[in-house]
Amino acid sequence: MDLGKKIKKLDVADIALVKFAVAAFVLFLVTVWPAAMNLAQSIHWGWFLAAFIILAIRPVCRVYLK
Repeated sequence: MDLGKKIKKLDVADIALVKFAVAAFVLFLVTVWPAAMNLAQSIHWGWFLAAFIILAIRPVCRVYLK
């Protein structure tokens, strides 16, 4: 079975759990690796906001504008 077919079997809850798992792993890295914490704190908050907006455009458009 190829990856595309496996991904199509995922439902909304599976996708949400993957997102929460990634967020938890990032928080884990930031807490156990001091260099990651320093990097995250040294970057202006506007860059994170810009990354969020750029990464959210396609999914939001596909859900609300289709």
